[in-house]
Amino acid sequence: MTLHVERDGAVTTIIRSRIEARNAMDPKSADALTEALLAFDRDPAQSVAVLWGAGGAFCAGWDLKFVSTALERNHLANLDFPKDGGPVPRGPLGPTRLELSKPVIAAVAGPAVAGGMELALWCDLRVMEASAYFGVYCRRWGVPLIDGGTVRLPRIVGRGRALDIILTGRKVPAEECHRIGLCERLVPDGQSRQAAETLAHEIARFPQQCMRADRCSVWLQEGLSEREGLRAEWENSVRIVALEGANGAARFAAGKGRHGDFADI
Repeated sequence: MTLHVERDGAVTTIIRSRIEARNAMDPKSADALTEALLAFDRDPAQSVAVLWGAGGAFCAGWDLKFVSTALERNHLANLDFPKDGGPVPRGPLGPTRLELSKPVIAAVAGPAVAGGMELALWCDLRVMEASAYFGVYCRRWGVPLIDGGTVRLPRIVGRGRALDIILTGRKVPAEECHRIGLCERLVPDGQSRQAAETLAHEIARFPQQCMRADRCSVWLQEGLSEREGLRAEWENSVRIVALEGANGAARFAAGKGRHGDFADI
């Protein structure tokens, strides 16, 4: 079994285990990961997911042994965006075209390179171990980024830094990733999963409709003017004030959470 799912309260941890291939992605693995994430998103008892690779590697990208024959089998044509506006098929790495309603955290150990880097970029947050690294290693083989890397990387670190990483294909160590905003947490080796799950539980304890609305507003404002972004935020989130905000304000008025206390809310 190359993928299994563990649940702890409202947190789902999805574990990929193609250890012999450093968790490189083939079609069967991509289908399994996509379905696991869709199942998480559909489950009302689950709030945050963690994606982790067993064996000390997050994901070494697309399985190049498969890619070498993919064109012969016309496999890539099955992943084309539909011209009639129909359902979008999964990305080559699986979930990279999904728009989930709940956050996903990447727990990155070892390599997250080529498509593996794109998979980590698709996640909302990235927790990296000290020896982990990103890199467009497919630069060496003429395989382009087709799982959102050229779209998401500039939005996270800016166009200049993104081009430096993309054009050179160089290794980007965890410390640099943290410094330029390519990851949000930097932890000692062997602790990425634990740290990501702790972070997931921290997020899962908050009122979830409000959290998801704010998350959605961040995504909605991409490409909009400030005025349009403000309108999108209002239309997306104003209903949450009545659904959850009023109850939260009442708890505060009763004495909860004073002076920035997050422990008793």
